Amino acid sequence: MSNKTVKSHHHGDLREALINSGIQLLNEGGMNALSLRKCAAAAGVSHAAPAHHFSGLQGLVAAIVDRGMAMFACAMQKKIDQADNEPIARLLAMCDGYLGFAIENEGLAYLMFNQKNDFMENQQQGRNANAAFNILVDSCAPFKDGPKGPLATQYAVWSLIQGYTHLFQMGQLKADQACPTVDFTDLLAMLNLEIESNIDC
Repeated sequence: MSNKTVKSHHHGDLREALINSGIQLLNEGGMNALSLRKCAAAAGVSHAAPAHHFSGLQGLVAAIVDRGMAMFACAMQKKIDQADNEPIARLLAMCDGYLGFAIENEGLAYLMFNQKNDFMENQQQGRNANAAFNILVDSCAPFKDGPKGPLATQYAVWSLIQGYTHLFQMGQLKADQACPTVDFTDLLAMLNLEIESNIDC
């Protein structure tokens, strides 16, 4: 008989434990470190246990991405809540939360941001992704629309912060090496965003 200890989990707790184990494995070793067996081992349960909660590895990945989107939204909103009420300060805070989340959750963020995500199995699982995007939308709302409307402003900001984040993920920028001349604040200023005159700050 094996001496390996198998933990006892309530039904809901086991699902949570497997998701948390998956996030930890991703952040420690990337996608190559993620498997149902490894998640089960990290959660201290049998290798068959994940089958009671997820439809294979893709089902687990969908749940991990969904959880990641919720964490991502919280990270951005927390920074916004700590910022001054000026629109540019709140926009920069949102971007700071975006980058900070990616740095602190490198493997998870890489999965979320750099792979085609066909993982959402139903509308329920897409709500956290929509909530995260709506934070970006709200942060861009005080600024004047360009010729192509508000979506162009949103995509310009999104492209800029995602590109900057990708450089960090690829090791092209390090937090302790970033030169002030390429600080994200300076890059954002190049978009020349103007505040709508009828916005009450």
